[in-house]
Amino acid sequence: MHEPELLLETPRFRVLRHWYRTSDGASHSRETVVHPGAVTIVPLLGADRVCLIRNFRPSVGRTLVELPAGTLEPAEDPAAAAHRELREETGYHAGTIELLTSFYMSPGILSERMFVFLATDLAGGPARLESGEQIEPLIVAWPEAVAMALDGRIEDAKTLAALLWIERKRRST
Repeated sequence: MHEPELLLETPRFRVLRHWYRTSDGASHSRETVVHPGAVTIVPLLGADRVCLIRNFRPSVGRTLVELPAGTLEPAEDPAAAAHRELREETGYHAGTIELLTSFYMSPGILSERMFVFLATDLAGGPARLESGEQIEPLIVAWPEAVAMALDGRIEDAKTLAALLWIERKRRST
């Protein structure tokens, strides 16, 4: 049909209008956000504590409890981005970082693929927040983090998915 039409371009994403035909031959359009992908990190302090963050999100106008995360730079390796974002947002350096899984955040409108990493053997240091970031580390016991995911104190999709994915794995071993 048509090449996608660029509607908006920002430093972090683009909005495109795509044209396509359905199986009945009808023509349709859909606007999508093209995103380079992102990482989220589950920083474990020993076997029983996790470092979450309190992160002010202008899009919802409030502070959410989340895992550290960030957008991939062009051609950046996701593991390198995970190390970078962990240091920037929490000050921790991971001795070991392991890719656990990946998933699409909202494929109906968004191409963003989220890579989930487990960070262990952590060493502390100063956080290096980007300009405008309002982030505060929040260290909680693992069972408390899972309870927060289940009782609604955590509302962030990537954090819910990562914590509950790991909890399911922990229970099955």
